[in-house]
Amino acid sequence: MNRKHRILLVYYLTLGGIIIWLGVIFLAPYLRSQDSSLSAFVYSVFTPICHQIPFRSFHLFGQPLAVCARCLGIYFGILGGTGLYPLINGFSKLALPRVRIFIIVSLPMIADAGGNFLHLWLSSHWIRFMTGFLWGLILPFYFIVGVSDFFLKRAQEKANRTEKKHHKIQD
Repeated sequence: MNRKHRILLVYYLTLGGIIIWLGVIFLAPYLRSQDSSLSAFVYSVFTPICHQIPFRSFHLFGQPLAVCARCLGIYFGILGGTGLYPLINGFSKLALPRVRIFIIVSLPMIADAGGNFLHLWLSSHWIRFMTGFLWGLILPFYFIVGVSDFFLKRAQEKANRTEKKHHKIQD
């Protein structure tokens, strides 16, 4: 498999993964509204990564989503960033964004979360969502590049080992 195909594979797996992840987030309140025993499992999947405070979450079917508004924004940002990835990076090169871009898109979320934590203000769901969304937009540009680079290096190392074995056999 060549370089472009490996990057494409990581891209499509990322895209499929985030779509499924978002689907499960929206499935949780539906299952709870139907008194399904599966709802507890679905919510528990998200417990290690989100506080799931109901008053900080959007609601659907009269139940909170499986994640808070900020986490939901991050995941929708990841979906948006994954959609933008081919337009900005393409599939033939691997380039990380500049660190200052990461810092710039992180500042609104850090400021908002810090202000909430210090009880300086209480942000609305939509502010939380938007700051998370902005931060989530950049994440695929690190994730896709990092995972693709990892697998490309492993493939190169395997090719090098095979070549060394081939040379030893000829000697």
